[in-house]
Amino acid sequence: MRNGGVDPVERQIELAFQPGVYIHDRMCFSFVSGLEAIAADIAKLVIAEPARAVALYDTLLAGCHEKAGELDDSSGSFGQYVGGLICGWILARQAAGADADKTAGRLVAWMDDDSYAFCYRIEADVARAFDQTGLAAFEKQVRSRFEAASSGQTADYPRRQWSGVLRAIYLEQKNPAAYVALAEQTKLTAQDCHAVATLLAADDKPEDALDWVERGLVLAGTLPGAGYDLTRLQRELWVRLGRGEEALAAAWADFQDRPSKYAYEELAKYVRESERPAWHAKAMDVAKGADLGCLIELFVETDELERLTELVSGTTDETLEQLSHYYSEPAAEQLQEIQPGLAARLWRAQGMRIVNAGKSRHYDAAISDFERAKSCYERAGLGAEWEETVRQVRARHSRKTGFRPGFEALVAGSRRTRQASFLERAKTRWAGRQGRDDS
Repeated sequence: MRNGGVDPVERQIELAFQPGVYIHDRMCFSFVSGLEAIAADIAKLVIAEPARAVALYDTLLAGCHEKAGELDDSSGSFGQYVGGLICGWILARQAAGADADKTAGRLVAWMDDDSYAFCYRIEADVARAFDQTGLAAFEKQVRSRFEAASSGQTADYPRRQWSGVLRAIYLEQKNPAAYVALAEQTKLTAQDCHAVATLLAADDKPEDALDWVERGLVLAGTLPGAGYDLTRLQRELWVRLGRGEEALAAAWADFQDRPSKYAYEELAKYVRESERPAWHAKAMDVAKGADLGCLIELFVETDELERLTELVSGTTDETLEQLSHYYSEPAAEQLQEIQPGLAARLWRAQGMRIVNAGKSRHYDAAISDFERAKSCYERAGLGAEWEETVRQVRARHSRKTGFRPGFEALVAGSRRTRQASFLERAKTRWAGRQGRDDS
């Protein structure tokens, strides 16, 4: 299997790293994909040949550090890949029976000297990778770093760094007492309160968990979004403690304040099955004052087609043109069978939004939108509205040479040639090659 003492997988690793070639950001994803395939092969060796897997992980990690100077990782994909390698390396060393203290010591040394930020926020992932013995060894090493950083002889960052790692360890160990002691030794945050409450809730201590949730909400204050997770956990705990009406009241208050698809889903959790029709009607009436996009999304999600029809009918074309396609496209798809005229306005608005903004990369999408608008206008017997759309596009965008030929072909009724997808092209060529091979 090996030739001259060199593992054949190392030859693959050498080729995958493309020594001497600078990897630009636009090439990074493809580059990392090649490395991921090798890592997946190494992971398969962990059970049968753990020592070999450890050696190969070490080789990959060494190569990543060497390659980091020849690579633009603006996307962060390479850093994420290395983080996954470290977790694989831990699993392999455990399978090989390696000394837990040495494994933890090497990891902490990497975190100490992390020039390329490969270990940035990796603590939760590595804590999950360690077994019980390994996690205890890791905690010991990290605690030592934290205490040294807390002695007052170093800058504040190492203390915050190691306290964050300890928090991840205590969460994985499901040790609320240790987590609380650490948080109070440093600085208790709303996020800490949520973490402790989650641990206590999982330990079937809902009352204690609720105390921590309420403490966290005080710390979160009025910062937008700061108490979102705490609020959701608070309602779940209320239900467990027989206080479901309070959970319902709080969810209803939130929906009234900010009607949306997500607030509706949260509200529905606390409504009894028999009362849902009445609550649904109340929610739809209250939602009338919501942001247009959120309201369209809500009506689509809840199949409120009459309300959706009324809303789109009462909205001007200019306003619809400002709407993101994330909201307008699902609505158009839902309306095109029953209200093709309204669907046509939504497809038209999407096309106009792209062309008005001069987003040349999306002109094909705009032409597709106009094609669907044309079809819906025709089905609705609204040919004049399509002609008016054509007139407006020609008047506003006569100089957009990247857009006009495709649009004029659509107006003339020419059949658009759909570009074959990558897989369609690949299958065609492969079938041709197979045919030649067979002959």
